[in-house]
Amino acid sequence: MGIWQGPDGIEVEAIMLNDLPCLRVTQRVGGQRMVLAYCMDVREVGRLVNLAELVET
Repeated sequence: MGIWQGPDGIEVEAIMLNDLPCLRVTQRVGGQRMVLAYCMDVREVGRLVNLAELVET
């Protein structure tokens, strides 16, 4: 599974949730990672973050 990082502490990680693949979008805030959303496809992620700014780690 992959992990992509963006500006402002954004991280998108491909995970399995309830036996289904999804993308977890998180953001580092004040030293803690906060979950912003669980997305079922890249279009949903694109509504939250600029996909062009994500870099695979």
